[in-house]
Amino acid sequence: MYVPGKPGDWPALSSLIGGSISRKLIEREFEDVVRLAASIQQGAVTASLILRKLSAYPRQNGLAVGLRELGRIERTLFTLKWLRDPALRRRVSAGLNKGEARNSLARAVLFYRLGEIRDRSYENRRCRASGLNLVVAAITLWNTVYLERATAALRQHREIDDRLVSHVAPLGWNHINLTGDYVWHANKRVAKGRFRPLRAPKSSPALSWRTKKSVS
Repeated sequence: MYVPGKPGDWPALSSLIGGSISRKLIEREFEDVVRLAASIQQGAVTASLILRKLSAYPRQNGLAVGLRELGRIERTLFTLKWLRDPALRRRVSAGLNKGEARNSLARAVLFYRLGEIRDRSYENRRCRASGLNLVVAAITLWNTVYLERATAALRQHREIDDRLVSHVAPLGWNHINLTGDYVWHANKRVAKGRFRPLRAPKSSPALSWRTKKSVS
């Protein structure tokens, strides 16, 4: 965290303080920062382009320094909110877990050449990366559709807490055979509304109840 004034004025937070905030720098560069924010908001320039331009300077210019000081304020406010809000920490952790799950899925799909992109040309590397993203997106879409149908089937017989559903990510692949040939036929499409039947594990009380009811 960063504090106004001297870090020594906050002895109780000494282990968390990384430095002080310069109010003079913020006041000096504030007008340029506002103009930059307006340009980004109106679409005249992208934030990524501005970051590349600022990082290309041999030394930090005034605008970069002003943005750094404002960023320290935002980081400090978020850190304080993080420390006092357990729900925020749980949400962020859940999001990070889903991001790691997506990376694990991509590593599982990219098993060719020991999972490394070794193409020399930019076009070949981009083509291979685009193909990887396409396969990962297809698996995610497949899982999303069937997870939604499975959740709807369970809700016919029991209450499902939405807070539990929010922790489920459509990023598993144990049920998918990743090895073999990937054949793409544009003329072979699954008809609208046609799905594979849902599997009903014996350990599922809701689905087993439905099975017993249909037999009787």
